Amino acid sequence: MSEAPTSGAGRLLTGAAWAALLLALWLWGRDITEVPLGVSPTTGDVAAVGRPAGEALPPPHQPLPTARPERLTIKATHVRAVVEEHGLNRAGAVEPPPYDRAATVAWYRDGPAPGAPGPAVLVGHLDTDRAPGVFYELGTLRRGQKIGVDRADGSTAEFTVEDVSVFTKDRFDAAKVYGPREQGRAELRLITCGGDYDRARRSYSANIVVSAYLTGVSRSG
Repeated sequence: MSEAPTSGAGRLLTGAAWAALLLALWLWGRDITEVPLGVSPTTGDVAAVGRPAGEALPPPHQPLPTARPERLTIKATHVRAVVEEHGLNRAGAVEPPPYDRAATVAWYRDGPAPGAPGPAVLVGHLDTDRAPGVFYELGTLRRGQKIGVDRADGSTAEFTVEDVSVFTKDRFDAAKVYGPREQGRAELRLITCGGDYDRARRSYSANIVVSAYLTGVSRSG
């Protein structure tokens, strides 16, 4: 795949360039020599692993002004992780944190910031050859659970999980996965590896995608 353009965040979010950029996330490969520590199962194209879709969720909160994310908190999976700003690597994919910082999360800085309008993208490792990564338990999240993002302006954007899905790489729909669920909302996508581990290709067969949206805000002090 050719490298996706990196300029013009608005165009990336609404056009084919954004879809092409995020499609490159599926190209993540991992050089490990042992059986992965564990992933969530998947059946068919998309397997929702959260609560029943009919369960009532809170109304969306009005989007916030843009501010850089600093820390991600997911109480349900015991995550409290530093958020790093990342761009694209030479393959055109969002650059994840290096493996020696597998407990951190990468925010795609040329897309929306968490809390601002549109789907903000955070990526992290499932595991390494030595230990679980920051998103090792991402697939255990359930519809209705909470995610917090501390921001540089002193606010904490509070998100509610809308669904948790596993998408296979051979049936990928970038617009469906990464496009906004509802125009004008502040949304969040948390992404890591999932599915089966292919020893020959040294990569996973799918990705776990958590979709959430802004439902509250709090401020320190």
